[in-house]
Amino acid sequence: MAKSLDTELAAIEAEERRLAERRKAHKAKLREAAIDTVEKAGLLRLPLDRLEQIMTVVKTLGVEEVEKRLKAAA
Repeated sequence: MAKSLDTELAAIEAEERRLAERRKAHKAKLREAAIDTVEKAGLLRLPLDRLEQIMTVVKTLGVEEVEKRLKAAA
């Protein structure tokens, strides 16, 4: 009985490791998609100082506020 319980626990742990790897891969795909979106918008072509200024404003105001202001200006 104990051996089957140990086997079951080992299978559960292996499944957890596979799931963690899938989550990690999914997170990497999301990050890459976000970078591609920023690149397509032309932000990665900006000089570094201008991009840093924009990111400082986003950090100061917050993403929601910047999004609200951009939508209002559009």
